[in-house]
Amino acid sequence: MNEKWAVITGASSGIGAEFARQLAERGYSQLLVARRGEIMNELASELMSKHGILVSVLPADLSKNDELLKVEKRIQEIETLELLVNNAGYGISGMFYTSELGKQLNMIQVHVVASVRLSRAALPGMINRHRGGVINVASLAGLVPTTNVTYSATKAYLIVFSQALQNELEGSGLKIQALCPGFTYSGFHDTEELKNFRRSQIPKLLWMKADAVVSESLRAFDRGKVLCIPGRVNRLTAALARNWITGPTVMRITNRVYKRRRR
Repeated sequence: MNEKWAVITGASSGIGAEFARQLAERGYSQLLVARRGEIMNELASELMSKHGILVSVLPADLSKNDELLKVEKRIQEIETLELLVNNAGYGISGMFYTSELGKQLNMIQVHVVASVRLSRAALPGMINRHRGGVINVASLAGLVPTTNVTYSATKAYLIVFSQALQNELEGSGLKIQALCPGFTYSGFHDTEELKNFRRSQIPKLLWMKADAVVSESLRAFDRGKVLCIPGRVNRLTAALARNWITGPTVMRITNRVYKRRRR
């Protein structure tokens, strides 16, 4: 196997599908992972016919341990894996103390546990080859905590996990990134869980297109930048939120936005 390979979770739409398209342009053969196999098959056909790469599809629900194990095993079998994109994720509605506990735990499983396990499956081979890396798709919400409690907490974990992992791997030739997009035009907000969400509730200047998010991520990854916050508005928001003077004001505004989303 001479091709360079990438594994992308949550690859059926949005940021995941855009990673697949842009990595195909870079010549990566790919393993696409998501729950919706039919949509991934369509994407795989598009990428293979347009770019002449190999694309394999693995339908899997990463909230289920047996299906996550299948993905781990497939990753370990790819002898020239150069990039893992842990993108699978979703949002849930409702307050933490009233929403279904199972949904909260499944989110932790998909965002945190799956990302940790798949990274652990991918890294030994990359380290032996002295090349490769992992992009963990976190969120601006991991830097600017919102009232979506578990979502923000899991994304914050991915940020620190990525930064600490890069520190551990210094000198190995590997690159780790935490990608922290803000509001992105994708299918993320089109689920039944978020059916009451209206994009018009969020000012247009806060939105980015998925292709722009992925382009910034890959450029930053090429440079070895660990924390990637795409978009000037998002970078400004993150900087103000982490400033001890402006932080409380940013948090109050953020909380108002998220509370308005629930109504």
